[in-house]
Amino acid sequence: MILIHSDLIGKDNALFLTLVLSTLFALLVGVGFHEACHAFMANSLGDKTPGSQGRVTFNPLAHLDPAGTMMMLFVGFGWGKPVQFNPYGLKVSPKAAMLLVAGAGPVSNFAAAFLLALPIKLGWVPYINPFGSVRGVAGGQEFAGLFLTGAVTLNIILGVFNLVPIHPLDGFKVVVGLLPGDLSNEFAKLGQYGPGVLMLLIALPFVTGYSPLSQIIGPTAIRLLRIFTGIS
Repeated sequence: MILIHSDLIGKDNALFLTLVLSTLFALLVGVGFHEACHAFMANSLGDKTPGSQGRVTFNPLAHLDPAGTMMMLFVGFGWGKPVQFNPYGLKVSPKAAMLLVAGAGPVSNFAAAFLLALPIKLGWVPYINPFGSVRGVAGGQEFAGLFLTGAVTLNIILGVFNLVPIHPLDGFKVVVGLLPGDLSNEFAKLGQYGPGVLMLLIALPFVTGYSPLSQIIGPTAIRLLRIFTGIS
C-alpha cells in the first residue's frame, strides 16, 4: 500500500501518513495478533514450547520478523516469526492440535477485521478503498474511514491467504487436521513441495502479469469485506 501511493509524498503528506499508519497498524494486528493466537492456543492445549520461547504474549515485537515486516510494507508479501509447537502429548490428538493451533491464526485475522469494520458498518465513518483513488480525502471522519478500511482489508487478505492449503501456510495444516487418516497422511507428504510451489505462485505476477493467488484469494476476500463493512 505504501508504494502504491508514494506519489502522495510532498503533495498530500497527511493522506500518505494515514495510509502508512493504517498499514503498520494492520501489520501489528494482522501478524502480531495472528502469531500470538497460535502461541496461546498451543499453550492452552498443554504445549510449553511457545511459552519457553517467549511467544505467549500479545506484544507484537515478540512475533514480528524485521525482514518479513519490511517486505510486507514495501512489496506486499512477508512473514512473521513462526510459532513452534509440539502436537504430541497434549490434551487432544496430534491432528486436532494441528488443526486448532493452525486455525487460530486466520480466525484471529477475521475477528480483528470484523471488530475494526464495526464503525464502518454502523455508519460512523465512511468506507474508503485504500487501493483505489484516495484523492480528496479530508476531515477526521474520512481519514478515520480510510485508516480502518485499510486495516480491515489487509487483515482479511492475510486471513484468506493463510488459509490457502499450501505448506507452510496455516491452511495446509488445517487440511491435514481435517482429512481422515490415510488421506491426511498422503496429503501431508505434499508439504515438501509447498515452499517451492508458493514461491512460484508469488513470483508469477512479476513475470507473466497473471496472479493465480489473486484469483484464489480475491473473490473470498471481497465477499468477506462486503459482509464485515456492509458495503454493496
